[in-house]
Amino acid sequence: MLVGVPREIKTHEYRVGLTTGSVSELVHHGHAVIVETMAGAGIGQSDEMYRRAGAEIVGSAAEVFARADMIVKVKEPQPHECRMLREGQVLFTYLHLAPDPEQTHALLASGCVAIAYETVTGPGNTLPLLSPMSEVAGRMAIQAGAHCLEKEQGGSGMLLGGVPGVEAAKVVVLGGGVVGTNAVRMAMGMEAHVTVIDKSLARLKELDFRFGGMLNTIFATREATQRHVTGADLVVGAVLVPGAAAPTLVTEDMVKAMKPGSVLVDVAIDQGGCFETSHPTTHADPTFVRHGVVHYCVANMPGAVARTSTFALNNATLPFVLALADNGYRQALAEDPHLRNGLNVHRGQLTCQAVAEALGHEYVPALKAIA
Repeated sequence: MLVGVPREIKTHEYRVGLTTGSVSELVHHGHAVIVETMAGAGIGQSDEMYRRAGAEIVGSAAEVFARADMIVKVKEPQPHECRMLREGQVLFTYLHLAPDPEQTHALLASGCVAIAYETVTGPGNTLPLLSPMSEVAGRMAIQAGAHCLEKEQGGSGMLLGGVPGVEAAKVVVLGGGVVGTNAVRMAMGMEAHVTVIDKSLARLKELDFRFGGMLNTIFATREATQRHVTGADLVVGAVLVPGAAAPTLVTEDMVKAMKPGSVLVDVAIDQGGCFETSHPTTHADPTFVRHGVVHYCVANMPGAVARTSTFALNNATLPFVLALADNGYRQALAEDPHLRNGLNVHRGQLTCQAVAEALGHEYVPALKAIA
């Protein structure tokens, strides 16, 4: 198979779909790889390094899309990239289609086979290709939130962990999954007062066992969410419904009731956001203030630490990339139900039920689509 890697073009996105190590593995398996020039520059991997790994360097994304059987990316294709996709071409990347009808319609119109990292599953209902970036985003959420609390950024002027004799900030984490757990770990490490809210008692017990009595675990109800959010200095939105739009957990009225200079970090913004007042921002212009509350809603947070993120992502994606290349997408999807759960679009059909329900579109089961 000819695998293509274009340079990412989303604002301040420096990650790359395949590292030189991944390219070397594909070449070892008998496949060819073409990489757009400078695609790996953001993580310190030069065109010459890709050549030594066995890749061919090409001068434009247009050539990558025109020649490759499978495109491996990181972020969702931008509108003009969608127009370069062709019938039957495999696209393997993050998609986040539920809050993005424009991209969904473009992918359906292209006739491509789009497999989304974020809906590929693993044993025990895990999300192995989302997890590495969730770990990064959860840790970054606290870094970003602590920075936004500084007065110059519009915050209240609080040091997250305080100092002796001065109270530390109150941090509330909505969701106890991978993002939430990593946010809790970082916030507790910085000596903030941390509360995590989740609707799973089993998960709250796990977090209590892991972090001990210094972590405040609260069962999710509307009343509890409102009480803790309105008293917080920093709130991290870390909820996820796989493939679907994120639920709105914090209403505009709750935001209005928060203290001036408080901070919201919406890690769920890729799936539409879990704060009613959220809208996507970029690394170039990461925050806005609404009702006196600083909102950090960058839709590709891990892109800021591109080297760490790319290597972590490739560790997880490479086995699936090899399976698709070695076996062809139909056989690979037929043999692996976990990879098959990643199929979102197949030759004009929408094959992810959560996305179909979110967008009011007809759903076709993946097995039926590839048969």
